Amino acid sequence: MQANDQKSIVLFDGICNLCNASVQFILKKDREEQFLFASLQSDAAKKILLHYKEKKIGDSIVLIQNGQVYQKSVAVLKISKHLKWPWNMFSVAEYLPESLNNKFYDLVAKHRYKWFGRKDQCIMMIPEYKNRFI
Repeated sequence: MQANDQKSIVLFDGICNLCNASVQFILKKDREEQFLFASLQSDAAKKILLHYKEKKIGDSIVLIQNGQVYQKSVAVLKISKHLKWPWNMFSVAEYLPESLNNKFYDLVAKHRYKWFGRKDQCIMMIPEYKNRFI
């Protein structure tokens, strides 16, 4: 189910302002245009997750890369590897314990709507990036 010449797929909370801003950021910094995107609320994301038999997603960002499903801080750090300098340097946090990285991730995830707000529905993508959404 990995589409378009093995591009990685990022699934995100489409009503979260922080998540939408993060997707816009990744789109601008993705040096090789290797990421495709879908809102977790979309039918496309639901089909993808069924294909990979993922049931415990919750409110986590999801990265599907090379047939593997990554969530939370692992997904974020793997995505950061593919961004332009200096953003790719954050991937060094992979050497920290995953439990520590996920504590920080979970703290932000728990408060993201309060701190950054939310929308009633997923924002419309910028037309120049329309082909990067599934």
